[in-house]
Amino acid sequence: MHEMLDGGELDVLTGDYLAELTMLILGRDRLKDPTRGYAKTYLRQLEDCLGTAVERGVTLVSNAGGLAPARLADEIRALADRLGITVAVAHVEGDDLLDRADALGLGSPLTANAYLGAFGVARCLDAGAQVVVTGRVTDASVVVGPAVARFGWTRDDVDALAGAVVAGHVIECGTQATGGNYSFFTEVPDLRRPGFPIAEIDADGSSVITKHPGTGGAVTIGTVTAQLMYEVTGPRYLGPDATARLDTVALSDDGHDRVRIAGVRGEAPPPTLKVSRNTVGGFRNETTFVLTGLDVDAKAALVRAQLTDALVPPPAQVEWTLARTDHSDADTEEAASALLRVVVRDPDPAVVGRRFSGAAIELALASYPGFAVTAPPGNGSPYGVFEAGYVEQSVPEHTAVLPDGTRVAIPAPTVTTPVSDDPDVPGDAGARSDTGDFVARSDTAGPSETDTVMLPLGTLAAARSGDKGGDANVGVWVRTDAEWEWLRGWLTVDAIRQLLPETATLTLHRYEFPNLRAINVVVHGLLGAGVASGARFDPQAKGLGEWLRSRHVPIPRHLVRDPAARDTTAQDPTAQDTTAQDTTTSGAPA
Repeated sequence: MHEMLDGGELDVLTGDYLAELTMLILGRDRLKDPTRGYAKTYLRQLEDCLGTAVERGVTLVSNAGGLAPARLADEIRALADRLGITVAVAHVEGDDLLDRADALGLGSPLTANAYLGAFGVARCLDAGAQVVVTGRVTDASVVVGPAVARFGWTRDDVDALAGAVVAGHVIECGTQATGGNYSFFTEVPDLRRPGFPIAEIDADGSSVITKHPGTGGAVTIGTVTAQLMYEVTGPRYLGPDATARLDTVALSDDGHDRVRIAGVRGEAPPPTLKVSRNTVGGFRNETTFVLTGLDVDAKAALVRAQLTDALVPPPAQVEWTLARTDHSDADTEEAASALLRVVVRDPDPAVVGRRFSGAAIELALASYPGFAVTAPPGNGSPYGVFEAGYVEQSVPEHTAVLPDGTRVAIPAPTVTTPVSDDPDVPGDAGARSDTGDFVARSDTAGPSETDTVMLPLGTLAAARSGDKGGDANVGVWVRTDAEWEWLRGWLTVDAIRQLLPETATLTLHRYEFPNLRAINVVVHGLLGAGVASGARFDPQAKGLGEWLRSRHVPIPRHLVRDPAARDTTAQDPTAQDTTAQDTTTSGAPA
């Protein structure tokens, strides 16, 4: 926060604090102390930075209120009084549906919060608020709200709203838009401390993504594309205020560390709102055995059989994973070792507590040679399960609580557009398939084997992956038209299943984004019941895209370039789609 306030001119400084896992953590906090449930780190940041923000006229908008936005607003006022700062604080509430969850068909979760939109934030800003905190609004809403307040947009301005949603989506994860977690990170200068992104939003909803001068990292068409493909599904990016058509996004170079987003088209929002539901699924524990040297498979089989015999009755769920990280004739002991991980879950904490971890350690002198574990035994811990629910837009009592305490009801949109759950809904761009029957759209035959060379997919393609509850997405994109024609014809659902065998039995949906030269694949069920319960090596699927890029595929020889001579997107803006768009602005940037 200091870096952003000190680095240059800003109108609004936003913050996104509410990942799906965070809501579970806040829910457990609230169980221990009913006065908690907000992001305490935000309050600590304000202790250092509130005075600077007020002095410089920077408005602060964040969703750090979590499950207790009113409580956080009171804490900020108390903090301002202690610091001798006069500041107008407002908050947005109404997302919390926990008291009505059962009546709304949402079960009996630990938390139940609807994803609200931006108009409550805008109403607070219209009333002169300098600090606005919210509960569970969409990640982009903290960006869209200030734009609505600045430009006076109404719910009918769906194109402008959609453009701001896209800008908000790009900057919501901070430095992921400036080189963080970027596949071509070796092309980014000074990535040790990338600067945070800034969205300059115009009155028509178009925007420029940039960062403060002198900060590390980079803003390029590639880094922006990476974030556009993060945790999305198909071309329709649903939001409570507008549905943004990601297949209409056009990116162009606007100068050093500046990328323009234009051409975004919007549709009326869906009639329902997504609800984040977290429940306590039970208790879990785990142990990782180190298997060194020869006979790794036999060692794994022995300890697995021994522990299975010891756990009677067995836990409700037992999952084993053998990671063959070992190398033959290794020159270090670590390089000679594999890891065998066992994860157990059960409604009874005693079943996965010391009874489990004790049984594992008691094998130490009676099992495979070289027995070792990576950590000492411990008790089981509770885990959460995330599920999405849906309610009508009118169900939450969306309320803006203004600085003077006035409560203003925010009406739900009156015009909505139903969206089918069918991924092949007419109007969606690109071809999808559950069964691998995708047919490449190309007028020419593919290259013969003699015209290809086996190389990692990442030789040409970048990727970004992430989690959505129990599902994962992986977006893959390339930088030239020729590469795109090859990628869209070659990277089919069947190809994905072969390259990522863990997806072989799961449902996949594939979407194309021609403007971005990108393909997005949603893998349903890869993460089980969500991040907090997962036993997968990569429980949030953040490395899924990099695994895909590492797989060797037949790449046409004419597309292979010397990596040392490969142009970066910042140096070669023509390597991206720059379809002509009217980028004339009708107002000062927000």
